[in-house]
Amino acid sequence: MKDFKDKLDNAKDKVEGKIKEISGKITGNEQLELKGKLQTSRADLKKKTNLKHMVNEAKEGFAGKVNDMMDKKEKQ
Repeated sequence: MKDFKDKLDNAKDKVEGKIKEISGKITGNEQLELKGKLQTSRADLKKKTNLKHMVNEAKEGFAGKVNDMMDKKEKQ
């Protein structure tokens, strides 16, 4: 459930960032445009970081199962 909430929050940040960026361009507000770009970039970074975390968890789980199987085989 936490992963879904994180993905939803991340998507919301990305959309809000794009809206700020576009609004800044339309109105000529450089600060708002920059805030939008930074918010969008931060959302992209969070997504990549979360993906890396999930891959590492999967690797760790796989390694644990292989170790357990090898331990059982050694006991036989």
